[in-house]
Amino acid sequence: EKRNLLDVTEKSLYMGIDQAKVGNKLGEISFAVQSHCESNGFSIVKDLCGHGVGKYLHEEPQVPNFGQKNTGPFLKNGMTLAIEPMVNMGSYKVKVNSDGWTVVAADGLPSAHFEHSIAIVDNKPEILTIC
Repeated sequence: EKRNLLDVTEKSLYMGIDQAKVGNKLGEISFAVQSHCESNGFSIVKDLCGHGVGKYLHEEPQVPNFGQKNTGPFLKNGMTLAIEPMVNMGSYKVKVNSDGWTVVAADGLPSAHFEHSIAIVDNKPEILTIC
């Protein structure tokens, strides 16, 4: 079950990245992530999201991992985004531990999180965080 959670979460990341092209709206990314994860029986964390990257690490726009197609701003060349699906085996709810930093699934079941920062270049996504 844990391997499947990891595989589905990672695949949802790349499905979201594939939607990061000029002319699409931000909701295409969100919908791709959500629909893949939920169709495989997992829950999308709704309290945390990806984001724009620029002069500061966390900038607008927010990049939720859930949403509907054809919503949000249009994607443009030069946009840089952190796309980061966070997926739970059980409920979508999370809690922050007493250290004020660590986020865990509220029901204690396993979670997975994969992330890449991408730039939209020549109308399509280019992954910036591959080693």
